[in-house]
Amino acid sequence: MTLDSYLGVGIVRELGTHLFEAEAIKEFARKFDPQPFHVDEAAAARSVLGGLCASGWHTAAVWMRLSVDAGMTARDTPWDGPGPEPVFGPSPGFRNLKWLKPVYAGETIRFTRTVLNHRALASRPGWLVLTVRGEAFNPKGDKVLEFDSGVMVRAG
Repeated sequence: MTLDSYLGVGIVRELGTHLFEAEAIKEFARKFDPQPFHVDEAAAARSVLGGLCASGWHTAAVWMRLSVDAGMTARDTPWDGPGPEPVFGPSPGFRNLKWLKPVYAGETIRFTRTVLNHRALASRPGWLVLTVRGEAFNPKGDKVLEFDSGVMVRAG
C-alpha cells in the first residue's frame, strides 16, 4: 500500500449522519451562538429562516466529531504499507467555510470528507499537510456545509 492509496486524492469518506434535535440545537446555541433563530422556536418561526435551525458552528462541530470518530484514514483495511503507519496530528486551520443552507430541527444530516491533496512540509521532515474538503448534506441531498481543512500527518 502506498501513501497515495492511503491518503489518495479524490477518496471520499462517508463519516456518518447526525439527527439535529430541537433541544440539542438550543443547548448548543445557548452556550455558543445565542441568536433567536437558534434558541427560541417562536422567534425562529418569525425569522427569515422560518424555523428553528442549528448554528453553523454546531453543524461544523458535528462534522469534526464524526471525522475524529471515523479516524483520519480513508481506508477499510489495516495498514500494511512500507514503514510506520501515518499518524495524524494537529490542524493548521481551514478556509472557505460556507454554511449554504439552514439545518432545521428534526433533520438528519449526512457528513463526508474528501481528500483534496497532500504536500510535504519542508520545515518538518517526515510530515505532510493533508487537505480535505468537509461537506454535509440535508435529506434532500442539498449541501448545507462546505470547507477545506488541513491536517498535519507524520508519514515517515
